[in-house]
Amino acid sequence: MLTTKTFLRKTKKGNILKIVREHYLRDDIWCGSNLCAKCLHKAHELVLDDEPVSNSSLFSFPHYVVVDTCVVLNQIDVLEEKAMCNVIVVQTVLDEVKHRSSSVYKRLKDILSNPQRKFYIFVNEHHRDTYVERRPGETVNDRNDRAIRVAAAWYESHLAGPGERVRAVLLTDDAGNKERAVAEGLTVCTVVEYVRSLRGHAGLEDKLNLASLQYVGGWAGREPLFPPHLTPAQVHAGVRSGRLCQGTFLASRENFLEGQVNVDGRDGMVLVQGREGLNRAVDGDTVALEMLPEDQWAAPSEIVLVDEGDDPGDVLEEEPSPAPEETKQRAERQPTGRIVGIIRRKWRQYCGILQLNPVQGSSRHIFVPAERKIPKIRLETRQADTLANQRIIAAIDSWPRTSRYPMGHFVRALGPVGDKDTENEVLLLEHDVPHSCFSEAVLACLPALPWLITEQDERRREDLRHLDICSVDPPGCTDIDDALHCRELENGNYEVGVHIADVTHFIRPGTAIDKEAALRGTTVYLVDKRIDMVPDLLSSNLCSLRGNEERFAFSCVWEMTRDANILGTKFHKSIIRSRQAMTYEEAQLKIDDARQQDSLSRSLRALNDLAKILKRRRIDNGALVLASPEIRFQIDDETHDPIEVESKKLRETNSMVEEFMLLANISVAERILQEFPECAVLRRHPRPPDTNFQPLISVGKKLGFEIAIGSGRELAESLDAAVRPDNAYFNTMLRILATRCMMQAVYFASGMEQPEDFFHYGLACPLYTHFTSPIRRYADVMVHRLLAVCVAADSTHPDLLDKRRAQDLCNNLNYRNRMAQYAGRASVALHTHLFFRGKIQDEQGYVLYVRKNALQILIPKYGFEGTLYVRPRRGEKMSVQFVYNEEDQTQRCGDVVFHTFDPVTVQLSLDRSNVQHERVLLQLVSPRIAGFSVASWDAEIEAASGKRKEPEAEPMDQDAAGDDRDDVPAGKREKTKGKQKKRKNKS
Repeated sequence: MLTTKTFLRKTKKGNILKIVREHYLRDDIWCGSNLCAKCLHKAHELVLDDEPVSNSSLFSFPHYVVVDTCVVLNQIDVLEEKAMCNVIVVQTVLDEVKHRSSSVYKRLKDILSNPQRKFYIFVNEHHRDTYVERRPGETVNDRNDRAIRVAAAWYESHLAGPGERVRAVLLTDDAGNKERAVAEGLTVCTVVEYVRSLRGHAGLEDKLNLASLQYVGGWAGREPLFPPHLTPAQVHAGVRSGRLCQGTFLASRENFLEGQVNVDGRDGMVLVQGREGLNRAVDGDTVALEMLPEDQWAAPSEIVLVDEGDDPGDVLEEEPSPAPEETKQRAERQPTGRIVGIIRRKWRQYCGILQLNPVQGSSRHIFVPAERKIPKIRLETRQADTLANQRIIAAIDSWPRTSRYPMGHFVRALGPVGDKDTENEVLLLEHDVPHSCFSEAVLACLPALPWLITEQDERRREDLRHLDICSVDPPGCTDIDDALHCRELENGNYEVGVHIADVTHFIRPGTAIDKEAALRGTTVYLVDKRIDMVPDLLSSNLCSLRGNEERFAFSCVWEMTRDANILGTKFHKSIIRSRQAMTYEEAQLKIDDARQQDSLSRSLRALNDLAKILKRRRIDNGALVLASPEIRFQIDDETHDPIEVESKKLRETNSMVEEFMLLANISVAERILQEFPECAVLRRHPRPPDTNFQPLISVGKKLGFEIAIGSGRELAESLDAAVRPDNAYFNTMLRILATRCMMQAVYFASGMEQPEDFFHYGLACPLYTHFTSPIRRYADVMVHRLLAVCVAADSTHPDLLDKRRAQDLCNNLNYRNRMAQYAGRASVALHTHLFFRGKIQDEQGYVLYVRKNALQILIPKYGFEGTLYVRPRRGEKMSVQFVYNEEDQTQRCGDVVFHTFDPVTVQLSLDRSNVQHERVLLQLVSPRIAGFSVASWDAEIEAASGKRKEPEAEPMDQDAAGDDRDDVPAGKREKTKGKQKKRKNKS
């Protein structure tokens, strides 16, 4: 049967275009039930049980469940449970879910693909008896609801037969849909009613999204606590008129009553403060913002404020009052606004713990997220005693005006609080790192072993196996994706080559392994393990440029003068055999030992000399040398616990490899942009707005240094000149602050940005991309494919030349790259806490920030910041008083004054009183303040043992901190080690 759909569309020129589409209807679409005699011959499509067992006290008869769109969107956590089976999802629902939520759609598809769950897709839109036309004046939503009810009614009649037949029960969260279903004689109930009727599944009720019932049972307060949000129509009109602006809300980690909005098209962030200003926005939400008049602008708070303590109920306590406006310098204030509407929520599932209700027997509790930027969540659970010491996952359902905290529901438990495996799982989930095992479809794309190079491969590639090529990486590195060579030519110049693992030979476009790599985006490096972007067979074996093994590579080869001037560049697919896989230290020893005159040693020395010239040239051109504290953990082989911490040491060989990776990336960027001006995948680093530099300028000025920010070169020269002989770590701290002023470097498709925006500010180069790390970055895979087409080594494909598709991939890569960085830092923090369990140590630190109620202390040895509170926190008492001078940014107690960057000695121990947020506790040792400082732990140990303590290592030298490392090539970041040397824990 054929029906037609007619659409009228208005063109840009104002003409009316009539579009007619044919819609085919069939009568041979089966129902999917093993009970149905009419469909038995379609055995491969029979999913639903012939005798479904009912566990519902509402419906004791055998039945299948038909779900509507609201149920899938709001109750996906319930549907994922095994208690829900024999479920029919009609095509109308599937299409609506796909259109409205990609994340829920993916989760639903995962359920549908599992035959044990017995979820069946019924193609109602192409069945002659269940397809419905949209009536005149009927909304799309009402038409779809009617189509779902028609499908449920069809199942009732289709499965009718003698004896006890199987019925169809419609589940809906829509009150209007339920009323119409009852009027039409259907068997119907809400999800809440159905779940509460299931016997033997008490825990399932905790997973219900109760947003529609949030005012039942006294959840909400009586008086509104927040201003109302504008309606979508009001928001749209306000944005269109310019009265409102939209952007992404970013909550503060240091003050839960403060955040910023990254407004589209505006340089710099807009500050929002106070509960009314934040107005129920959650980190990541897209919000509508109303700007305040300039005389109401404020400066970011100098108070470190955490929402601690028990549930105060639905009341708002008095907020800390800001400092008098006259004490604020005009330059320190920034554009300020208030959030008046939510355009799009970015709620997700959150990890955390349960804060139990002190009322015995209550099922209503507070969920405390692990991420401080997320507010506490109210939820109901009857498993509180079981979950009290567990890390759990919860989801937000709604946030009414009358509730201090948002409402949510329990999703699942992860494991005991404090357990390392559980905490690792938490940090991966919190940073949205895909870490499940690779699927069978992905593994099926891997080549069979033994893998051999064929004669056909040799004909298609440049044979470079005769060259003395080597790799230089951190110790224990197994995913080696770059190698180098240098040899002298007859004309006295050098031939220099960078050889990169040819990952795209094994990962073809559109395959399951390609889609998985694009989703993951990057390899994530944690302290004790690595979450690979591609399976281990490729990352650590066939693509890894291991010593004395033949491998496929993509080579970038230059002819250079001895002054590092490039005379020519060529690219080709190649076959190489690395002579040796060296560590940085091994390569440095070869360079420094003049007695070693073999070809590999001479090659390394030439590379090192050229790299020094390249680096000096870059810096003279305005490239920045920034800093970030980086450390390395020694991990016990058996327990995988940290047993020693040390600062990462950077040698000349680190810089040598870095320079040639940067040069290769720049050379490739120039080539692919020349060939593909619209769809080249590049990387840009925007210049920070001047407001970003304000903290750096302010600190420099107070310490007697003028920081110029007119250009990258001026900034670099200012940083070079800012040196204090009395503080060896001063310049490094200044560079750390400069790093925090920077914008994030991002991938983009060249056709989506203006050429003047291609510039990479940190590297001071007009064009840049990522080519040198295809094992661990999908951006490099995209670039390899573009370059392969440029040199006729591979054919093109449609997605490669689609700039919008390329930009979508780049957006995902930017997100995955950012999350991978955060996950890596969280892993360092976790292992720092593990390291300090049962330890107390005195360490050298520096004041990085002076706050109104605290000092932020940087501990170089461990690469982390801690908070030293100088005002009593809730429930604490303090016998001394500190005086904060906002103008000078100092804290004074008696004769002791703390300035930014001042050295201090602090005592470190682990505070485990808060099971949700273990923290390294900082207590002042020196300078000595009576009644505040603690006695030196090292002195106590020395006195008790009668032994002299060995002196601490000097703080790392200002050049040893390196730069941000964001654009340092593959293998140059510290990678997760394999076997580590086992050391005795002396503490």
